[in-house]
Amino acid sequence: MAVLDQLITPEFAIYNGDSMEVMPTMPDGSVHLSLYSPPFAGLYQYSSSERDLSNSTGYPEFLEHYAFFVRELYRLTMPGRMTAVHCMDIPTGNTGKGDGLRDFPGDLIRLHEAEGWQYVARYHVWKEPLTVRNRTMVKSLAHKTIVDDSSRCSVASADYLLVFRRKGENPVPIAHPNGLMEYAGERQMPSELAKYRGWQGNQIENRYSHWIWRQYASAFWDDVRLDRVLPFRPARDEEDEKHVHPLQLDVIERAVILWSNPGETVLTPFMGVGSEVYGAVQNGRLGVGIELKPSYYRQTVKNLEALLGRDYREDSWLDLVEA
Repeated sequence: MAVLDQLITPEFAIYNGDSMEVMPTMPDGSVHLSLYSPPFAGLYQYSSSERDLSNSTGYPEFLEHYAFFVRELYRLTMPGRMTAVHCMDIPTGNTGKGDGLRDFPGDLIRLHEAEGWQYVARYHVWKEPLTVRNRTMVKSLAHKTIVDDSSRCSVASADYLLVFRRKGENPVPIAHPNGLMEYAGERQMPSELAKYRGWQGNQIENRYSHWIWRQYASAFWDDVRLDRVLPFRPARDEEDEKHVHPLQLDVIERAVILWSNPGETVLTPFMGVGSEVYGAVQNGRLGVGIELKPSYYRQTVKNLEALLGRDYREDSWLDLVEA
């Protein structure tokens, strides 16, 4: 296995390397949940590495290469368990003259189904239009476009979380015997429901958990705290465009709680600055992450140090095991 660096602790294992070299070393059915943002084909160049999916010569080649990854992830996933893919519609250009959108989520759904996955859900994460405009500078979201010719306007597309299930019977139920205990979102729960938190009686009466479930079961997640993300700016280097946009911790927490049990393995094969590993560890899971880009990997280490209160750069792996 060719990795530039790695850090393995009782709480997480992270690798600075190519996910298509690291994943084949992992046992069949050893992953309980995977959660990640793949490279958004044709939208950004994430690095100059020839191993980077974002450096495909075109969209068909990207999908061809990505299919190998989806197939390998299927092998790693426990039967009956989930993979959750964060994605968005991709602009076909930024000329301001009527550019369209590519249905990247739809292509991902068809690709996963072709590799044996069962498509089970699509969640929509609301985006604030002006924030999207200021971050991306897309001309179709400029107010000037409304003034000049609104036929050239577009939309601040939602982020999507696509959820797929590996076929087969889940051998370990994901149980919540006292219901859902915490809510990850901006919306305020009615105060009179607080007394039901951790309800141990008939769960039909657990109004606290039922309120949370109603929010999570909605296809529209419109109260995700968009600024609740990990530090990422120090991870940028000279190759980067303005594309570093970590997945919100609210989204990660919802996925981890809904689709894994405490102590189980949550894999993110495109780790970035470590948001999914951070969210898994914070919620009592074993986080496993793989990242090709060294600057992102180093930022992940810093973020996990801040979470767990340790300076891993000065510890050896043997010291951590013995501790």
